[in-house]
Amino acid sequence: QVQLGESGGGLVQAGGSLRLSCAASGSIFSIGDMGWYRQAPGKQREAVASITSGGKINYVDSVKGRFTISRDNVKNTVYLQMNSLKPEDTAVYFCYAIKSATMSWYWGQGTQVTVSS
Repeated sequence: QVQLGESGGGLVQAGGSLRLSCAASGSIFSIGDMGWYRQAPGKQREAVASITSGGKINYVDSVKGRFTISRDNVKNTVYLQMNSLKPEDTAVYFCYAIKSATMSWYWGQGTQVTVSS
């Protein structure tokens, strides 16, 4: 089993920044892709950003140029630096990790990000 612990959410004004962190623990061998989804009230969960163990990155179009995903493979931690935040970025953000050997997905508990206008 993999446990994911998130931190860094909060309330920020439009144009501000937040940095989310997600640390993996437990059975962390063969963790491959890591990343972030978000879910706004009344909406479906949306993929925001992902990063492979080799550093290949993908972003949803709406955050390109504003968000940066990174990971520290020694600390088994993935980060999401969010700049120029907009009210439409308000959501619960969930990190995930995929074990390459089994293709099992693991999820964090979610952290609330609220952007006021």
